[in-house]
Amino acid sequence: MTGWTEYALALGLFVLSHFVPRLGGLRERLIGTAGRRVYFSVYGVMSIALLVWVIVAAGRAPYVALWPQVPWTRWVPNLVMPLAVVLVTCGIGLPQPFTLGGKRNSAFDPAHPGLAAVSRHPLFLALALWSGTHLLPNGDMAHVILFGSFLVMALAAIPAFDARARRGLGPAAEAFFDRTAILSVAPLTRAPWLRANAGGLAVRVSIGLALWLCLLLSHGLVIGVSPFPA
Repeated sequence: MTGWTEYALALGLFVLSHFVPRLGGLRERLIGTAGRRVYFSVYGVMSIALLVWVIVAAGRAPYVALWPQVPWTRWVPNLVMPLAVVLVTCGIGLPQPFTLGGKRNSAFDPAHPGLAAVSRHPLFLALALWSGTHLLPNGDMAHVILFGSFLVMALAAIPAFDARARRGLGPAAEAFFDRTAILSVAPLTRAPWLRANAGGLAVRVSIGLALWLCLLLSHGLVIGVSPFPA
């Protein structure tokens, strides 16, 4: 199985894996049977495996150039990806339920917004940065479809989840949006916020940078393409 067939299958399975569990209450039944932790652990591993397959299959698809690759463009993802990976490690378990990776059963406290004050949608921002920066040096059709689709989905998800928050919070929505941001560095300059969050932020940033370095060094082995200019 090669070429467009493998790519279409991998991309189709990845998309279906994100929509099928929501049909007919399937996800809730699986969570009830296996438990929330087991379900999301298995689902997370499966999603990552399918994502890697989609990326590898895009590299094996027939090359149809839409714009040429210029060597310097490879530096764009290299410079931006540390931030994207840090956003991932900061976003997992975010104490607000209206975003990807947030704690579903947590009640948001406007007096203590935590990392949501910097970004209430860090995982969506990370996905947008990853896909957008990889779109530039990958101008063939298969990769444009791949990264362009993820970029559009990530950017569209932010207002969609914000709308869900407004519906779910009702009168409390105003305080929620006042104390959070799509992305803001202002909390990093405020002493009270730093006293409450600097320790946890430092741990998550350190883990993110270590993970980014591992991803950078394994990129050629896993994806089959060096991330550095030739």
